[in-house]
Amino acid sequence: MNFIKNNLANAITLGNLLSGCIGAIHLISGDYETTAICIVLSLILDFFDGFTARALKANSNLGTQLDSLADMVSFGLVPGLTMFKMLEPFGTDLFGIALPFEIQYFGLLITLFSCLRLAIFNLDEDQKFYFKGLNTPSNTILIFGLFYAFKENQSFEFLLNSEFALIVLTIISSWLLISPIKMIAMKFKSMKLQDNYPKIVLLVGSIIILAIFKTIGIPLVIIYYILISIIFQKQLK
Repeated sequence: MNFIKNNLANAITLGNLLSGCIGAIHLISGDYETTAICIVLSLILDFFDGFTARALKANSNLGTQLDSLADMVSFGLVPGLTMFKMLEPFGTDLFGIALPFEIQYFGLLITLFSCLRLAIFNLDEDQKFYFKGLNTPSNTILIFGLFYAFKENQSFEFLLNSEFALIVLTIISSWLLISPIKMIAMKFKSMKLQDNYPKIVLLVGSIIILAIFKTIGIPLVIIYYILISIIFQKQLK
């Protein structure tokens, strides 16, 4: 019984990793719908592994390391591969210059900076009730959400039809992952209303955006999240 109690959270984390691996495989093969399902499943498992560890009082250094390693695939490799796929149609041409390699490899910068972000997070003890920089799950939702909306109904066509815009997005995304900007975390330091205004504004606004824009609203929610976090910088501590 103690073995199950001590390792249930780790098993959930490995489920997150497995889901991320499957999502990456299907993304490479062009099956973005299965990848979307895998990302959602990874998000759910990523939440419940920590919840389970706290509920069972089974927190461990092993669990912490496993969580980051699983996130590296589900929320590090997958968004990098997504940008890799978005840049694929442009071949070796960048701003009219023929490069000796395909520009889609620039997309993997997101994977590299996701790895750096996860390593920094593991060493930073300040990020208990807020994130410093955009967390990797949110970044994955932003990048894959744009790709998914485009595939579903040609939304954000202006963005995905421009190699310049995608390269700029890659750079911004990579910087946000390791930026000093404080981002809202859905962790409650207290139940006082005044201490949770940023979370309430984020939650209500996100629901409204999704209700109005549906699929298009998925990446818009992350942009809203970033903006609200910037507005409430002083309250995040």
